[in-house]
Amino acid sequence: MTLRWLICFSLGALPLCAAVVSGRVELRDSRDSATRHRSDYSNVVIVLKPVGGAALNVAAKHAVMLQKNKLFSPHVLAITTGSVVDFPNSDPIFHNAFSSYSGQVFDIGLYPPGTTRSVRFAREGVVRVFCNIHASMSAVIVVAGSPYFAITKRDGTFEISDVPPGEYHLTVYHERASEATLRELNRTITVGTDAASLPAISISEAGYLSTPHKNKYGREYAPDSGDQASYPGKK
Repeated sequence: MTLRWLICFSLGALPLCAAVVSGRVELRDSRDSATRHRSDYSNVVIVLKPVGGAALNVAAKHAVMLQKNKLFSPHVLAITTGSVVDFPNSDPIFHNAFSSYSGQVFDIGLYPPGTTRSVRFAREGVVRVFCNIHASMSAVIVVAGSPYFAITKRDGTFEISDVPPGEYHLTVYHERASEATLRELNRTITVGTDAASLPAISISEAGYLSTPHKNKYGREYAPDSGDQASYPGKK
């Protein structure tokens, strides 16, 4: 279902060539302790893409997803298509970042502490990242075909800057929401020439399912890995 939001603007403000679009996300029905007890609404990705496939100047950039303390940081990263992500290894052990899911398949191999490997993400989509050595390590890279996106802060707020006037498809990604739930959040919004605030976006995590993943060879992780091979999946 696609709904249309018309954003109202202040009549007292002077017209601008681009707007700041802001809003807030709330997470419901969560079993995640940080969400339930500390109201942590971070790591939700909001993307605005022009209606009608208007030509976009999507600049490729360089980003970093650090591996330290057997964690990927940041856990959720949003980039534009064509961007390169570095995966530096700051642990005193080897790592092997990979993805075997549909967003983009890659395998940067086993590499030692103090070194880095890089991947260019050429197409739009959601990439789930794992380590072939440590089953508990997981992350998400959202590759956006638009430069207009943001990731929510801990309090759920977000801001997307320099959005030109026009109509946009608004899409949302949250790793602990089902695909059906995310589809229901699709909107068409109209952006004018002044700062705009969207109505609150409420996301249910009722569809959350912790689904085991396998290593890059499609096999179970070795029992001595000491990690739980799971990631926030979808029903």
